[in-house]
Amino acid sequence: MTPAPAQKKSYTIDDIYSLPEGSRAELIDGQIYYMAPPNTNHQRILSFLHLEIGNYIRLKKGACEVFPAPFAVFLFADDSKYLEPDISIVCDKHKLNDHGCSGAPDWIIEIVSSGSKRMDYYTKLSLYRSANVREYWIVDPMKQTILVYDMEHDSAPAIYSFADNIKANIYDDLWIDFRKLNL
Repeated sequence: MTPAPAQKKSYTIDDIYSLPEGSRAELIDGQIYYMAPPNTNHQRILSFLHLEIGNYIRLKKGACEVFPAPFAVFLFADDSKYLEPDISIVCDKHKLNDHGCSGAPDWIIEIVSSGSKRMDYYTKLSLYRSANVREYWIVDPMKQTILVYDMEHDSAPAIYSFADNIKANIYDDLWIDFRKLNL
């Protein structure tokens, strides 16, 4: 008789909160995915985008808020999906609490690293789409591309380069000029 295969341990949000201080991980359907520390170019891109979006919101006296990682996003009410997007823009203040965002942010930006490609391009795209994130950008420093998903309008993804001025679809007049990014 062949023994039954060992079952994978199923993790919960309590396991995420029990991680050692400074550990970064995400929880998807009972599995923990650890995240490596970001490199310098990742942080340059994150700072650039955070400042561009934050300054726009401040100047327009907008209702949305921009949150850089680490910032907890609980995509669904069952806490089975705990993510830390690189940048989350939340326009509905009722989704914000002391733990982060409960529900889908309006706009999410992920900056790809060598260890996050599959997660950012496939897993998170599917999760964000099913959670009704309005817009999702995948910024890939290795390819120097930005893949823009306007999920609110169910548009085909658009591909841009770091030499482009890109319009944010959730706003009427926010353009981010990647030529200003100093890498």
